[in-house]
Amino acid sequence: MLKVRRLGIDACQETVAYLARRCEHYRAQEFVALARIEIWGGGRRIVATLNIVDDESIMATDELGLSELAYRQLGLPAGAAVEIAQAGPPPSLDHVRAKIEGAELDPVAYQEIARDLAAHRYSKMEIAAFLIAGARFTTAAEVLSMTRAMAAVGGRLSWNSDMIVDKHCIGGIPGNRTSMIVVPIVAAHGLTIPKTSSRAITSPAGTADTMEVLARVDVGSDEMHEIVAAESGCLVWGGHANLSPADDVLISVERPLSIDTPEQMVASILSKKLAAGSTHLILDLPVGPTAKLRDRERFLRLRKLFEYVSDQVGINTTVLATDGSQPIGRGIGPWLEARDVMQVLERHPQAPRDLEERAVLLAGHVLEFDPALRGGQGIVRARELLHSGAALAKMRRLIAAQGAPPQPATLGALTHDVPAPQDGVVTAIDCLRLARVARLAGAPIDKGAGVDLFKRIGDPVERGEPLYRIHAAFEADFRFATQLAAAGDGMTVGRRA
Repeated sequence: MLKVRRLGIDACQETVAYLARRCEHYRAQEFVALARIEIWGGGRRIVATLNIVDDESIMATDELGLSELAYRQLGLPAGAAVEIAQAGPPPSLDHVRAKIEGAELDPVAYQEIARDLAAHRYSKMEIAAFLIAGARFTTAAEVLSMTRAMAAVGGRLSWNSDMIVDKHCIGGIPGNRTSMIVVPIVAAHGLTIPKTSSRAITSPAGTADTMEVLARVDVGSDEMHEIVAAESGCLVWGGHANLSPADDVLISVERPLSIDTPEQMVASILSKKLAAGSTHLILDLPVGPTAKLRDRERFLRLRKLFEYVSDQVGINTTVLATDGSQPIGRGIGPWLEARDVMQVLERHPQAPRDLEERAVLLAGHVLEFDPALRGGQGIVRARELLHSGAALAKMRRLIAAQGAPPQPATLGALTHDVPAPQDGVVTAIDCLRLARVARLAGAPIDKGAGVDLFKRIGDPVERGEPLYRIHAAFEADFRFATQLAAAGDGMTVGRRA
């Protein structure tokens, strides 16, 4: 028997075990490094990727080290006795091989794949093979099967209401933090909107990262239900609810490989909405030259796929095309985006107008689901709730109900203004480039890191005038971000007509 040791290693959503080469109870040479092993003890069993450790100062020869995810999954205390053995291939791997060969998989196959993914029985190499095969060929029927299968594995939320509304954006546009305005507007109206959001993986901020500047988002399921019962809404991190965990496993491989197919996007989003108990959904699909959807044709294809799957799983979904030509608001990064949100809610004179208008548009469409509201009055009602201060009061109650953030956030003190190269007019903004600058500056790990925009498309500029300001907290991050901006600032300045 080996003793469990928690090594405190974040293996990026992968279950990893560590075995000493001079292990007392097992010969390490019997196991191939990076092979999958089974670990069991105390009635619990998991599968993990094995790494061999030569340095005995890291762990003793009678211990089995575990990454953070593996330790949480096993659920045994440090020092507990476990055994290990070579793990066989996931039972569903034959389905993946069939998909690689071009087969159309049936619902049972996707159910088996989802169960094995959620149990972390796949290596990242096997997950990548599945994703790439699916990117080459996946039918609408398969997307429906995948959506249902992923929603069925993991947690499911239920609510004491026949109508649970939600709003979601497919992402790709920096600063598009409309959910933090939509939720208090809709909750102030009285519709139930329990918003579970993700943290950023490759972007400068997710909704959960930005809300965490203002309030605690690490909220358990029971507490989440209490908040929603009292306030009609919440803005929390969805990790505790364990919604569609198979999707989280896929995302951990998708993002580094930049795989973001329409089929996988639809299954990912709708499986989480189905598991969250959503009955009515507004989907925001930005379209623009550097957005995820570059043209109208791609938007229409994705819209029809969302509508088909939504109809089949029973979610009343409205899909909207929005402007994705440039960032929304001024801030890119958690602290800066939270500033923009609160300025809109507080009716501050410097509040970014585009963020307000986008949020009111989306909230208005959500409110149109209310059968008691006359048709066409959703936007009018949304603007009334915002301008009257009702949405701000609701946001303050949500912040109080969720509690203070784990630590206060401050704006990064290291700053650099990126100047305009010539006189003229801003004619284009590269969303991907600015997002990368903000992320290199330290966002979202450092809440106060990011980019503060001073100019938008159509604005006149003079040579040397600041286009945006980089904020960072650490010298190395500051240097990386400023170097990237110097190589290409992401802003196109054309001559005045």
